[in-house]
Amino acid sequence: MKNLRGSDLRDKFLAFFKERAHLHLPSSSLIPRKDPTVLLTTAGMLQFKPYFMGLETAPATRITTVQKCFRTTDLDNVGHTPRHHTFFEMLGNFSFGDYFKDEVIPWAWEFLTVELAMPADRLWITVFTTDDEAEAIWRDKVGVPAGRIKRLGEDSNFWAAGPTGPCGPCSEIFFDFGPERGCGRPECGPDCDCGRFLEVWNLVFMEFNRDESGTLTPLPAKNIDTGMGLERTASVLQGVATNFDTDLFRPLMDLAAGKAGKPYGAGGKTDVSLKIIADHLRASTFLVGDGVTPSNEGRGYVLRRIIRRAVRHGRLLGISGTFLADLAAWVIDNYGGVYPELQQQRAFILDSLGAEEERFNATLDNGMQLFEKAVARHGGQTIPGEVAFELYDTYGFPFELTAELAAERGLGVDETGFHAQMNEQRERARQARERAGVTFKGASVRTAAPTRFLGYQTTTAQARVLEVVEQDDRHVVVLDQTPFYAESGGQIGDQGVIGLARVVDTQKQGDVILHYLEAGESPPAKGQTVEAAVDTARRGATMRHHTGTHLLHAALRQVLGPTATQAGSYVGPDELRFDFNFPRSLAPAELRQVEELVNSEIFRAREVRHEELPIAQAQAKGAIAMFGEKYGDVVRVVDVPGFSTELCGGTHAHNTGEIGLLKITEEKGISAGVRRIRAVCGGAALELFRRQWDVLAGLRDEFKVTTEEIPERVTRLRDQVKERDEAIRELKARAAAGRALSLLSEAREMAGLLVLAAVLPDADPDALRGAALALRDKLGDAVVVLGSAVEGKVNAVAAASPGAVGRGAHAGKLIGSVLGAMGGRGGGKPDLAQGGGGDPEKLAGALGQVPDLVSQQVSVRA
Repeated sequence: MKNLRGSDLRDKFLAFFKERAHLHLPSSSLIPRKDPTVLLTTAGMLQFKPYFMGLETAPATRITTVQKCFRTTDLDNVGHTPRHHTFFEMLGNFSFGDYFKDEVIPWAWEFLTVELAMPADRLWITVFTTDDEAEAIWRDKVGVPAGRIKRLGEDSNFWAAGPTGPCGPCSEIFFDFGPERGCGRPECGPDCDCGRFLEVWNLVFMEFNRDESGTLTPLPAKNIDTGMGLERTASVLQGVATNFDTDLFRPLMDLAAGKAGKPYGAGGKTDVSLKIIADHLRASTFLVGDGVTPSNEGRGYVLRRIIRRAVRHGRLLGISGTFLADLAAWVIDNYGGVYPELQQQRAFILDSLGAEEERFNATLDNGMQLFEKAVARHGGQTIPGEVAFELYDTYGFPFELTAELAAERGLGVDETGFHAQMNEQRERARQARERAGVTFKGASVRTAAPTRFLGYQTTTAQARVLEVVEQDDRHVVVLDQTPFYAESGGQIGDQGVIGLARVVDTQKQGDVILHYLEAGESPPAKGQTVEAAVDTARRGATMRHHTGTHLLHAALRQVLGPTATQAGSYVGPDELRFDFNFPRSLAPAELRQVEELVNSEIFRAREVRHEELPIAQAQAKGAIAMFGEKYGDVVRVVDVPGFSTELCGGTHAHNTGEIGLLKITEEKGISAGVRRIRAVCGGAALELFRRQWDVLAGLRDEFKVTTEEIPERVTRLRDQVKERDEAIRELKARAAAGRALSLLSEAREMAGLLVLAAVLPDADPDALRGAALALRDKLGDAVVVLGSAVEGKVNAVAAASPGAVGRGAHAGKLIGSVLGAMGGRGGGKPDLAQGGGGDPEKLAGALGQVPDLVSQQVSVRA
């Protein structure tokens, strides 16, 4: 066989199929851009779903790719087996209604046996149990002996990307390592998991679509979808026992081994840890490069888990300090030529991994102490759920990490108890939100029929009252149809009136819309027909902010790149808040650029299109979806042509010009890797400008200057105030020093030292410090402690001469004892220390203890 590096295998595969008229397309992102139902890209065919389904026309009927893939199903096996990985590369060739089995089967055989020179007698074939056609091609056209072709059932040889969607029978090609690697059974074959046979290529004959009932219907055309794992094929060609021993992993493990001072290859736990670090670090680098940031939800949780797992195994190896960024730099350098996004996002990747590693290192030691205590208390038993929850809630340990730690010691973890604790925390948070007036508690309604929502077309409607529920001091009304929008997707619920009763909030319970009446309002009677009318001014302001949020999201992605993905939002009549994943604060120039892009779209007065589409068609159109949101078969698409396309069920402006203007008011971090922008639109923006203009007008009148001259006048005033403050401090210090000299006579001799402790009224910390040093120098071998209470705040300073320090006096310990006696805190060096806080009424009494404290310090030294 040809001994090829991973990069050479990748190039050879693409060249082979480009010679056969295949268009080479780049890998799609690990974040499925058009498929919110999938957490991460798991196969090469995901980006081509619309082509297979006939919903979109492919740019060519023949395509070849090298696709980045990530699977979570094998995470716990990584490092313990030769082949399991989280991230891997899939070599693939695809036909969309062009060639089929007759062409792809001989091509696969040619590539393996001619281009890669794999021995033909080492290759075995499997086909679907009823696929006579594929078996005949392998046997009669290619020449594979019938004894090396095996028919297998649906579990092995019928492939689908998920429970629904494109699927079809497949034919797999296996490499035979020989009987010496097998189980020795006569019937051992490709379906045996003993390790003798390794699947290197899967040829999927994509010709069916499976619906939710499991029914198979033919696709518009017969298609080909193949996948060859780069890592496992490289291991065959390079003649190594595991994927980790190929050039795709070994240099990375050697780097980690060098940092640990432990070589790879000794076996045991060291090798397992090195493999886990190499796999998880490589995967983390690619995930962050595609815009995933560590968090406690969805993709971010997967990333956080593997980063922290890698860090822990670095600790197990004895690696001190941070190391992920150094290893990630190797991944970027070695893969950046194939995946340019890694180079483009280099700083983002290294910063994100470094920050997450530092955060976890900061809590890992304390968390491990808690875990070890739990092990000691529950040795040989199960770690309680409350301990696992505390590790998660306080120290950021994913439950899986706690379970892995426990398994290493032969213990289990109470997962049910952990989730019970999680649910209790969510309930406490919900109750806190209710107490703060953020939301209303869901009412217990019996109505099962879904409420018909009319709010996209109208803000008033006649409706029949289906149910009235009393809740605390208010009533909840359910109608058969309503124009009121129920809170969801970040947009708050509508207000308005039902009959004569005022509605203060609208919520959802399943598909039933709940109208909460203002406390004390009399509800309409069940069965009554009423007029339901939304507060149109409030709705209009909310719509402007919601459409503004979509424009803001699109602008952020243009300025910051696709890594700026939505993490949450609030849309109301008063403002919008938009949370997004990004590892750093935005520069003023970036914020200005984002704001200008949004307002440019507003000033163009573009039509905002709203349409309902089948979800597959919406995804094919490129609509951005929030992962974790539940979407039905038909979704609502909000589209500002050429700028923003998102799946959204909220209410929106009909034209961007209705927004008027968007002004960003704040940008800040709210958690690790998540930023928040606040902004106002329309009337809220006008009100902001009016308030700020009133402030400016007042300053103009006060200073008798123009608006443009205000900054210079404020700077001048600030400098003047600073000069005066410094002069006042100097005068106070002189006055304090003068008053302090009158205290010289109060110094007492104590064990051969002069000790002075006194209150110096109205002295700030600087004045106290200067006075204490002046008194110490005047007294010679002395210890001086001065305190003062200004506006109820205590400050104190202790100073000790060199001779006093030599005798055992320690100003830092002394000031700590004095302030500690009155509830304050302080400390410092042996010759000078300061502090503050505590009860001013106790200051004189605490200073009275100083002579005895000094005596104790000196006598201990003696």
